[in-house]
Amino acid sequence: MSWWDTDDEAEEYEEYDEADVRVRPSRRGSRPRTKVRPEHADAETGFVLGVDRGRYTLLVDGGTDDEREITAARASELRRKSVVTGDRVDLVGDTSGDEGTLARIVRVQERTTLLRRSADDTDAVERVIVANADQMLIVIAAANPEPRVRLVDRYLVAAFDAGIAPLVCVTKTDLADPGPFLANFAGLDLPVFLSRTDAMPLEEISERLVGHRTVFVGHSGVGKSTLVNALVPDANRATGRVNVVTGRGRHTSSSTVSLRLDHDGRTGWVIDTPGVRSFGLGHVDPANILGAFADLARIAEDCPRGCTHLPDSPDCAMIEAVEAGELGETGRVRLDSLQRLLTTFA
Repeated sequence: MSWWDTDDEAEEYEEYDEADVRVRPSRRGSRPRTKVRPEHADAETGFVLGVDRGRYTLLVDGGTDDEREITAARASELRRKSVVTGDRVDLVGDTSGDEGTLARIVRVQERTTLLRRSADDTDAVERVIVANADQMLIVIAAANPEPRVRLVDRYLVAAFDAGIAPLVCVTKTDLADPGPFLANFAGLDLPVFLSRTDAMPLEEISERLVGHRTVFVGHSGVGKSTLVNALVPDANRATGRVNVVTGRGRHTSSSTVSLRLDHDGRTGWVIDTPGVRSFGLGHVDPANILGAFADLARIAEDCPRGCTHLPDSPDCAMIEAVEAGELGETGRVRLDSLQRLLTTFA
């Protein structure tokens, strides 16, 4: 017998033979096994209340006896699609809301509005703030910190670009007269609420919020979270103080969350957002900026075709109206703010 003959050894190790093992190819280098995805016809609809580290808190069957909050994760097929506060989504899995259960978000329903911002005006990467809001309450302080006209202009641009109706609430009016600041927006049809430290117009504001989904935005330290806590007593949003040296507020709200407002048997939704010191508009189409300045937009209808409305633009109807004194000092300031934003995109 030759030393090549190893029948005995082959039989001895036959149980370890792996010749028939089926190795699944790498997912990166192979086609999906199928392109057919389940329809999830039995999916339930939920409303996203908040997002925390990849887990979503949702309200299911809101306003009914079966209303409940559940926790869900995003399905793998949605990895490239954002899910944000305010979204209406389709859910499968365990939607009982019992402790320890986890549902799965499989679809994001069509959005009616989408409020976005970028880090700065040159950054084309947008940060989605909230979906499906129909109002924006811009919270500013009359003093401490000082109000910033141009920041409010940017909020207005973002609101008009998203198709959201803007409102304004001026806090701390007991510290300074808000009149001169509000004069900058005299040409706009903006509902304005005046709030003192010791007297907030909660009844008036609540009347405007019921029946709507209102996103609250504002500079850090203006009292936005304080207002939210007053409107929704069980909100428990963190509040902070303004730095006496820098005059700036601290970021206290770290996440966007949707809170239910109950008022005289009616409901609305308050969407609180983290305070910001800048609001980039790199995602906005420059052609939509003029829409935030309704008083100037009416005059711009008389501008020649292709008018840029910039200071060196010939025959600009807005510039001619300001130079003729037809719009007063307020009109001059408004045009300056518009041109500053337009120059950013020029």
